[in-house]
Amino acid sequence: MSERVVLAYSGGLDTSVGIGWLKDATGKEVVALAIDVGQGGEDMDDIRQRALDCGAVESVVVDAKDEFADDFLMPALKTNALYQKRYPLVSALSRPLISRHLALTAKALGADSVAHGCTGKGNDQVRFEAAVAALAPELTSIAPVRDLALTRDKAIVYAEEHNLPIRQSAASPYSIDKNVWGRAVETGFLEDPWNAPIEELYEYTSDPEAGLPAEEVTITFEAGIPVAIDGVAMSALAIVEHMNALAGKHGVGRIDMVEDRLIGIKSREVYEAPGAMALIAAHEELESLTIERDLGRYKRGVEAEWSNLVYDGLWFSGLKRSLDAFVEDTQRYVSGEIRMTLHAGRAVPTGRKSEQSLYDFSLATYDTGDTFDQSLAKGFIDLWSLPSKISARRDAKQG
Repeated sequence: MSERVVLAYSGGLDTSVGIGWLKDATGKEVVALAIDVGQGGEDMDDIRQRALDCGAVESVVVDAKDEFADDFLMPALKTNALYQKRYPLVSALSRPLISRHLALTAKALGADSVAHGCTGKGNDQVRFEAAVAALAPELTSIAPVRDLALTRDKAIVYAEEHNLPIRQSAASPYSIDKNVWGRAVETGFLEDPWNAPIEELYEYTSDPEAGLPAEEVTITFEAGIPVAIDGVAMSALAIVEHMNALAGKHGVGRIDMVEDRLIGIKSREVYEAPGAMALIAAHEELESLTIERDLGRYKRGVEAEWSNLVYDGLWFSGLKRSLDAFVEDTQRYVSGEIRMTLHAGRAVPTGRKSEQSLYDFSLATYDTGDTFDQSLAKGFIDLWSLPSKISARRDAKQG
């Protein structure tokens, strides 16, 4: 039996061309593995057939949408994960899932290596290979696009010369990655960070300036996980899909940013993640009601570190697992309802309630019924400011 390599196959330019490159460069049989993470668009059976038409000896398709939502998106939501405080890790969250299936498929089919279609400039090469190394260190990772230094325009020419059935063309040079958590667009005219995005770039969101009337939605959480929309129970996947449609209609979740890539360069990216951004806003609001002050403050630092680890491809690292345990413990009381208004590109919480609420009306009110003992405040302030007062005296003596 010939040696085999399992290729993470998207159906796009790089991986379609990559099938032929792998065969030519390694002599191995290529098994194409396509993972459905809610990217929509083409039928997965069509993608499977395209892999075979491009020369794959076998083509495997996995419906991983629920797995993606349950095992990857919900932990990210509990963490309010935003890289550089803005990017909800759209692509970064799908890579460890794809890597897990790459390793499983390689073991099941007796392959000794896996492959991906990443370039040497991006983050995904690190994410795939670091994840596979953590899950199946005996496997070798191959990156035909990166290792042969083949550019996108050369790939297009190769595809045309070999009559490969792909949609990419020189007239449509964008690099697009999408899944149920959001959509990422780069390259083309966006490589100049001065160029503003055009409306035609967007797919998941409508123009926020369209003038639609505001719309309200109530999201119910249990232990940090959304479980119902407007009182209707749904799976995690269904809730993300529902919020994508609802928030996307109002233009929520458009992000235009220059981000720091893992490999050391800056990259201009345009994202749209309507469901993700609306759900994160709702989850953060519920945490503000149910998590004590010091825990909330500390968790924000953990959120940034967790997001950095996932962005940097370390989903399966020991530190990430330990941070997961911390985050999971913080979610014990994050249950309740958040009402939000969706309008003109914004998802704004307008109401919150929880049986686990730490909000005490009798302490918070300024009206009759106030039980807060204001006489304690002066002594508290004296003690709180005592270190500052002592150091100020020292500073005065030193001139």
